[in-house]
Amino acid sequence: MSTATEIRDVDITKTWALESTLNFTRYFFKKNFGKKFIVNDHHRIICNALDRVIQGKTKRLMLNVAPRYSKTELVIKNFSAYGFAINPASKFIHLSYSADLAMDNSREVQDTVTSEAFQELFDVTLTSESKKKWQTTEGGGFYAVSSGGQVTGFGAGAVQSENQDDEDIDFENFIPYFDSEFAGAILIDDPIKPDDAQSDQKREAVNLKFDTTIRNRVNSRDTPIIIIMQRLHMNDLCGYLQKLEGVLGIDDGGEWELIELPCLQTDENGEEKALWPHKHTVEELHQMRLKSPFVFETQYQQNPKPKEGLMYDRPFRTYPYPTIPYTSSNIKKSYTDSADTGGDYLCSICYTETDYGNFVEDILFTTKSMEYTEPKMAEMLAKHQTSTAYIESNNGGRTFGRNVEQQTRILGNNTTEFDLFHQGDNKDVRIFTKSNEVMNLTFFPEGWDKMWPTFYTHVTNYMKTGKNKNDDGPDVLTGMVEKRGEEGEDPSDYF
Repeated sequence: MSTATEIRDVDITKTWALESTLNFTRYFFKKNFGKKFIVNDHHRIICNALDRVIQGKTKRLMLNVAPRYSKTELVIKNFSAYGFAINPASKFIHLSYSADLAMDNSREVQDTVTSEAFQELFDVTLTSESKKKWQTTEGGGFYAVSSGGQVTGFGAGAVQSENQDDEDIDFENFIPYFDSEFAGAILIDDPIKPDDAQSDQKREAVNLKFDTTIRNRVNSRDTPIIIIMQRLHMNDLCGYLQKLEGVLGIDDGGEWELIELPCLQTDENGEEKALWPHKHTVEELHQMRLKSPFVFETQYQQNPKPKEGLMYDRPFRTYPYPTIPYTSSNIKKSYTDSADTGGDYLCSICYTETDYGNFVEDILFTTKSMEYTEPKMAEMLAKHQTSTAYIESNNGGRTFGRNVEQQTRILGNNTTEFDLFHQGDNKDVRIFTKSNEVMNLTFFPEGWDKMWPTFYTHVTNYMKTGKNKNDDGPDVLTGMVEKRGEEGEDPSDYF
């Protein structure tokens, strides 16, 4: 092979590797470990966010994802090496709850930068090789320490004078594929371990350390700060900073770009899917949730809720559907809260009211339009031979109820009686005051978490205090309890 051909091949490889964090990771993962990096959609999401940091579009980034989902591989080991490839003068500070873990990561970054494969493409030379602190001949470096340790004599990013403008910046060491002024970052990976997250003292110590020390170790206000962690508590570092400084696109003046990647998700059709089936299937995630609901919701769903703050703080009762106990008064009913706004869910539940409680048989829980929900609900009422259908007539509920009744009669169902009523009581107060009755009187079919996963998540994570994103599920469960013992009213009163 000629020298010219070798140079051309090196240039092509270098150009491809420098196009994105994901390309860089794929190339050097194969070189370092002799096997391909298995790319999933969540890897692309993470790497795209890191590319925005490289391009200067994002200065503060939070990534919340489960353990063992490649976050350290991408954000610490490869992103740092990628930074040195772009600019050998880059300066990184890396923190983790364990100094040993931080220094192990530091060694892997160092191994990549000094590897033969890296040196074939990039001219980066180290002047020291300590795991805790090492430097490049261009003035860059890497400092690894625990989140509770001391960070002295080292700052992340480039030192920039107050009056420096773009014309004064020397781009000689930067790649030409986009105008990047990237020169390093503060990288925080799991700043507190799970066992310590429930301790107010240990958790607040980490948050205080960030405020008093870590955030000040930047050489410029433009130095990025990236936090990657599994959520462990509402007031862990990510929760603390979200409250303190806000989230872009959510809070006015929010400072942090937030990316949350729950392991168990629902698609546009309401079907469950796993974030990374190669790691955990939907069924495996269900088993994890059954074994430890709190750990699953925090570490794997990125949904930290304090156990003591949940509205429904114990498991709901279940029964082997379709076996409903016969009592002196079994009545087929449904209760519906139609969607008030575009972000609301329509929630309609068919159930059998018995002397023992309300036995849920079917649930329609969706944000789809009325063109879908009206005939769907009519089918559900016919299927379960519902005798009384309660529909909250607030806002668009009255029109919705009339249309559903028309659809019901078209299906030949002349049995169901419609009770459209105005719900004027405060929803939050109703849900709170009736929560114990809901827990005591509501029975779900066994496996209801799989049958209606979105509804299950909304109900089991509903909080007593604070702002809940959706209250449609708890509202309907509350209404079902409130309507116990009532018979449907004459529908002619409402038409």
